[in-house]
Amino acid sequence: MKVLLLKDVYKLGRAGDVKKVADGYGRNFLLPQGMAVLATPNALQQAEKIKAEAVKQRAALNQEMSAVAEVLGGLSLGFPAKAGETGKLYGSITTEDVATAIKARTQVEVKRQQIDMQPIRSLGEHKIHVRLTMDLVPELTVVVFREGEADPTLKAAPVAQTETAAEPA
Repeated sequence: MKVLLLKDVYKLGRAGDVKKVADGYGRNFLLPQGMAVLATPNALQQAEKIKAEAVKQRAALNQEMSAVAEVLGGLSLGFPAKAGETGKLYGSITTEDVATAIKARTQVEVKRQQIDMQPIRSLGEHKIHVRLTMDLVPELTVVVFREGEADPTLKAAPVAQTETAAEPA
């Protein structure tokens, strides 16, 4: 099935592109979601117009999201976890866990579908990507450490500030 993309679709193409996709993917996902239309001769005549509009929308969205990308870029998140002697976790760190930690740390709402990673099942430092737009993909560091150890992502100063803030209360 040939479709004309109306919106940017991750790992498929940008708006205005004509792509050949599986019948089920086009019929059951792209067409109902309004992401594409069938590539008919009439639709193909409007491809350039769609591309031009998409470039404008993409530029506006990138400008909006650039501030969020700066906040997320280089962010380091720490997760305490139970692990065996070999460093293998008894559970895993999922995209939902990372999205919740980002929200708690930066007050930025990120959907779990935007986080590009496999579940983390070992101790150590892992690099993950957050797809804000097709062009803005900041890289985060996720550090998984044993429960009971100090969080390596926190600096000494913030820990001291939280302790002194807790004493007067």
